Amino acid sequence: MNAIELNNVTKSYPGFTLDNVSFSLPTGTIMGLVGENGAGKSTAIKLIMNAIKPDSGSISVFGVSNRSSEFTKLKQNIGVVLDEACFPGILNTDDIDKIMKATYINWDRDAYEKYIKHFDLPRGKKIQDFSRGMKMKLAIAAALSHHPELLILDEATSGLDPMIRDEILDVFNDFTRDEGHSVLLSSHIISDLEKICDYITFLHKGKLMLCEEKDVLLDKYAVVKLSRENFSALPEDALIRRKETSYGYDALVLKNKINSAFTPEVTSLEDIILFMAKEENK
Repeated sequence: MNAIELNNVTKSYPGFTLDNVSFSLPTGTIMGLVGENGAGKSTAIKLIMNAIKPDSGSISVFGVSNRSSEFTKLKQNIGVVLDEACFPGILNTDDIDKIMKATYINWDRDAYEKYIKHFDLPRGKKIQDFSRGMKMKLAIAAALSHHPELLILDEATSGLDPMIRDEILDVFNDFTRDEGHSVLLSSHIISDLEKICDYITFLHKGKLMLCEEKDVLLDKYAVVKLSRENFSALPEDALIRRKETSYGYDALVLKNKINSAFTPEVTSLEDIILFMAKEENK
């Protein structure tokens, strides 16, 4: 069973459309939802949580339609962290404990205390006086402490320094050591996704550009640097995208379509995504 399934989902606003998007998050895996600001990542997450309604298409979570009454109960098994921690600034960590205990039937105060200590969060200090990193750690602590099976995280590492990001990514990795746990992590920080994700879903201007296993992507595509003369010898069916340079072209190619005359560069997930976002093709 997939943790999340979107089938031909469309949602339109003035000036923007999430256009006929389909993807699945297999249970027990981490999926990176990547795209530029305004690509549709947050819209997709709101649709999954039934915070907004699609114009067409269907969405299910653990096989349950998110439009059904059963989904309301299922939300107890979903931990959500948004780009901005949504707890009122006048509260402190003890206040959050009381609120979450009244909200989630599986709230685990001991687990919450463990995360508060692990993240070194201050006791008694108002959330409005927290740094952004502290607010995100608190939101993650709260999301994890009711023992969810699915984490949905919208730009949870955005704007944080590299050390805090690594600390948070380690927590997500630990979470998925349980094969029944799954994570959907929205981010425009591609290097974070490359570190921990099993699958990559790339949205660009509301359209689904790709949804694939990360390792398959890295094995499938490569960047080659070519003179103009060598570019003309590149097999047409190998070329995905190109970028003109002062010496010729950088090209994203299919590895299995080129021969030994072409030497691929060391290619990162970010290289692939940036090329895929280019409008020019062939």
